[in-house]
Amino acid sequence: MGYLLTSTILRKVSETLPLLPFPFKHGRLLLGKEKFHKSQHFGYSNDISTLLGEEKPGIGGEPLHGQNLKPKFSVFPKGVGSEAPSWVAFDKQVLSFDAYFEEEVHQSREENYRIRPCKIYFYLEDDTIQIVEPQVKNSGMPQGTIIRRHRIPLPAPNDEQFYTVDHFNINKDIVVYSKIYTIVNCDEFTRNFLRKLGVRVNPPGSVPSDSYITTRKKMEEMQPLRPYERMDTLKQFLEYDRQVLRFYCLWDDTASLFGDPRELVLHYYLADDTVELLENIPANSGRDTTPVFLHRGKLPKRGVQSLPLPGQVTARTVLNVFGPMGHGGRYILDNIKTGALQKEFYKDWDLTLGAAINIWGRKIILCDCDEFTKNYYRTKHGIEDFTPIQYKDPPLPKREKEIPPYNGFGSEEDSLCSCMTLLPKPPQRDFNKFMEKDSNGLESNVLRFVARLVTDNPIDKERKFIVSFFLSDDSVSVFEPPERNSGITGGKFLERSRVKKPGQQLYKSEFSEYFKAEDLFVGARVNFNGFIFILVDADEYVFNYMEKNANEFPMSDISVITSKLKRLGETKSREIKQLFAANDPAGTSIMPYEIFRNLLADISEKNLTEHEIMTIGRYYSTREKPDIDLEFLTAVAQEQLKRKTFENFSKLNDVFVYNDQARSGLLPFQKARTICKAFRIPLEDDLLHVLLEKYTENDDHVNYIKLVAGLNWKENQIPAQKTTPIKYDPDWSGQATTNAVNNINASLVLDDLFGIQK
Repeated sequence: MGYLLTSTILRKVSETLPLLPFPFKHGRLLLGKEKFHKSQHFGYSNDISTLLGEEKPGIGGEPLHGQNLKPKFSVFPKGVGSEAPSWVAFDKQVLSFDAYFEEEVHQSREENYRIRPCKIYFYLEDDTIQIVEPQVKNSGMPQGTIIRRHRIPLPAPNDEQFYTVDHFNINKDIVVYSKIYTIVNCDEFTRNFLRKLGVRVNPPGSVPSDSYITTRKKMEEMQPLRPYERMDTLKQFLEYDRQVLRFYCLWDDTASLFGDPRELVLHYYLADDTVELLENIPANSGRDTTPVFLHRGKLPKRGVQSLPLPGQVTARTVLNVFGPMGHGGRYILDNIKTGALQKEFYKDWDLTLGAAINIWGRKIILCDCDEFTKNYYRTKHGIEDFTPIQYKDPPLPKREKEIPPYNGFGSEEDSLCSCMTLLPKPPQRDFNKFMEKDSNGLESNVLRFVARLVTDNPIDKERKFIVSFFLSDDSVSVFEPPERNSGITGGKFLERSRVKKPGQQLYKSEFSEYFKAEDLFVGARVNFNGFIFILVDADEYVFNYMEKNANEFPMSDISVITSKLKRLGETKSREIKQLFAANDPAGTSIMPYEIFRNLLADISEKNLTEHEIMTIGRYYSTREKPDIDLEFLTAVAQEQLKRKTFENFSKLNDVFVYNDQARSGLLPFQKARTICKAFRIPLEDDLLHVLLEKYTENDDHVNYIKLVAGLNWKENQIPAQKTTPIKYDPDWSGQATTNAVNNINASLVLDDLFGIQK
């Protein structure tokens, strides 16, 4: 009695209390047990977290009283096979079975049942099943997917379970929604898979035949349901696709009322032997502009003679018809085509130059063809004669448009526009030239020369004029600067306008010639409306512009001028040397411009213009380049750094100090340049090089302290300065420029132009 009471108490305690510190289970003491943890609600199956629910074990993973836990692994032991989840391990792996089911037929007296073969697909990744019936031609039954893919339950009373791979084998019946499917065979993959699972695969069976299938096979063997003659046109299409023969034709329709010759274009498509006809309708012919004269299609040779009866023209001919045309009748194809109505169509060998073809009762003559058509007939048919037939009248000589002479009203362009259209329009200006050559910033695109009047009046000889040529519209203006106590009122001498060259007829059909930029140069004589001017000088912008565009201004092309002087120096080398030596007694090789100018004028025998001499003087001048101010360079550099938002001056200074081990404040020139490049200072190479040279001290060493302080625009900002290489002065009155040529390097001239070493 005491033992039973003790065991009962211990069992009650073990069910209500944790196993610690009392390792009892069902009233028994557990020796050697080490796991006493409380089980979780979630577990792992194939590395996937799942909710356990009722399968949750007790303390230490032990099953509860009356609980049957499912095995964690399949029939294979742990470590055999893949541990990946099924939807990964069996992805895109499907078992395929051949099966059939029997269907009763109630509406037919010839058959009582019908055997319908089908395919059963079992998807291993999720145990879903799909049943598909292959489509049979002209079966009259809806075929295809019978049962869509899903998990199928077992028949009752086990309908709470689903079909698995263990339920499938050959020569085995499965019931799917009260319909019996008999499996007769499977593919090789399915057979190997079942064998690996340990399933003994049964030998394959066969699908039984029924009366309908037997009758259908006999009918297919006895007669064709739709006999046809195979015509292979694919080869011709692939070989000649997009290849078209083109002929130029003539249809003489003058015999009919209001008829006239019609020009046509015939297209023959080699891909399918079809013909298309287009018409060339001239302008103002009075005809409707129909795009197609004959639509594309096969063209019969005989045209319209008699319309065939319905069914007389067919693609096939049938013979030996027995029985009715419906069920039970038999007929065969007549390959000889006895009694068939044959229609002849035009082929490529029927189309030759000079041939007359019948196009639905119209006689069309082939007169000419294109080059592709000639090559085709030359290659395939060996035809070499392609003489065209003259079917067009020779074209009348094109009458040139006669423009009436200028009548003096308005400008010549305005009068010409009134002759071009019925409604006069204003003349169009050269907008592209205007946008390119209009004034833009420092580029004025205005060439200004100093001019003097060519006259015998001593008062007018002293007058000075400014001739301005505007490149945007080739207009000219003449202005006379006022001079005090001269007795002549200055101001506008010639309003801005285009100026005609002298010696031209006023009333003529051709356009008058106007002065252009190439006609103006220093030393040129120009006639502006009866006033003859000689251009004696120009501003710096003129010389720079002409030298920059030397291909348009030969007077500023140094290569053309030097070649001209070299031809003169071939025969006068000794005289040239003596002249230069006589005008340079000190032997310094530096000669004033006035003396140099007179020498070149004598050597060239007045063959060089004043502008050409000035171009040579500018090219060989000894003008010293002005030294650039350090403050100006620093201001330009700060402006660029400020625009690029460069502010990393402290780190730049730290890098300089780190590389200066002697702490002298100086670094070699190349080292300082490398550091600046490494910091990617947004300055151009030329500007950076000049800045480093300006801050160079003590034998090619850069004072980086002053350099960083000068570049630091945040702490040592310098006001921005304007950079105008050539200042444009709108009130320029002909005074000499600051960078005029004063001295010439004579030794360079002798060496380059005449090849004489002084």
